[in-house]
Amino acid sequence: MKNTKRITDKDIEQLLGSVLRWGVLLSMVVVIWGGTVYLYRHGHDVSDYATFKTQPNFTIQLKAIIGGIFDLRGRAIIQFGIILLIATPIARVLLSAISFAAEKDYLYVGIAVIVLSVITISMLGGFGG
Repeated sequence: MKNTKRITDKDIEQLLGSVLRWGVLLSMVVVIWGGTVYLYRHGHDVSDYATFKTQPNFTIQLKAIIGGIFDLRGRAIIQFGIILLIATPIARVLLSAISFAAEKDYLYVGIAVIVLSVITISMLGGFGG
């Protein structure tokens, strides 16, 4: 006898819910860790509001953010946590598309791909507002 388990809609819903839940929790832990590091290093600094200071380079580019994490820079760690938070629903849409493809529900695969395309174009093109 072959022992095969069929993946049900409920299994997929639980997987998608877990992705959202764990993604948000992980990003929250990373942001709290970064905030703690930042406050430990810069909590005593006095702000100078007379001079405008732009965002540091190590919080803009992904390569620099990862380097800043290894250097234990609080703002880079916080920025990485925000990236994780943004990536969580994107991962959910991607997993939805994969699950719809496994179920051969091509209408919803197309909708998920359109949603992913809009998100990607908005992020890379700077059309998000």
